[in-house]
Amino acid sequence: MSEFNNVAVIGAGVIGASWAALFLACGRNVAVHDPSPTMEADVRRYIDNAWPTLRELGLANILPGQLSFHDSVASAVGDADFVQESVPERIAIKHALFAQLEAALKPGAIVASSASGLRLGEMQAGWQDPSHFILGHPFNPPHLIPLVEVMGNERTAPDVVARAERFYQQVGKVTIRVNREVPGHVANRLQAALWREAIHLVSSGVASVEDVDKAVWAGPGLRWAAMGPTMLFHLGGGPQGLASFCEKYTESFHGWWDDLGDPRLDSGTAARLVEGVLDEAGQDSWAVLASQRDELITHLLKATAPFRRR
Repeated sequence: MSEFNNVAVIGAGVIGASWAALFLACGRNVAVHDPSPTMEADVRRYIDNAWPTLRELGLANILPGQLSFHDSVASAVGDADFVQESVPERIAIKHALFAQLEAALKPGAIVASSASGLRLGEMQAGWQDPSHFILGHPFNPPHLIPLVEVMGNERTAPDVVARAERFYQQVGKVTIRVNREVPGHVANRLQAALWREAIHLVSSGVASVEDVDKAVWAGPGLRWAAMGPTMLFHLGGGPQGLASFCEKYTESFHGWWDDLGDPRLDSGTAARLVEGVLDEAGQDSWAVLASQRDELITHLLKATAPFRRR
């Protein structure tokens, strides 16, 4: 653990606070900076709420690190071995921050951006030397969902991506490498593709919002929590595997793909989805639903931990 004892979290909104909770629970010293005047109270409240879940997952059963709050970027990152940046996704804000970071970092420190929509190349333009700056995009909430998408490129120093992956794995994350820049990276593109067809099914009257959601969580969603779609189709092909599956179902998939919709989130579509999800939620508030989500995911993670493919 000595390679990454000290971690800085820059940007303490929902994503940053979640990162701080995870790092702290895994025994790291965590320095937090955010310009919000309520930063410390907000982060402490988030950590308090997340701690029972982290303890249940076995991540908060060691001596936690030290938590500190800083008025300046330089103060927060001065001792950091690893910096997780989660400020708003506006490129001008990122570039201004990176200039401050670069001037204050100690040699060898890695900076990872949580950015979900910005590309690594455009963010690198805010650095004089971006060799230790990478993409480290989590899935929300980072203290609960294991995935981190990691990316470097030709301007990244040779060992930085591997060191970052090692750090994330030390704090319980599952990493994938993004090999080429595309909007949305990998996981967001996958969920965007699914949601596009879900919207099409609702808009074209095939099924309600609730039933489309139910079709996912009560059907393929359960399998996806165990393995990815290609591996599952490999198993679906029987002993002959994916080759047999492709031979049997190519014509079916081509027909389905040709019939997939291409909806847009215009005001009418958004209103229809909002109405549907409110019907689905019933009397449950946002906070109740979020708590139910976290509890379900926690149980899934605990149940699958002995079999999880890293």
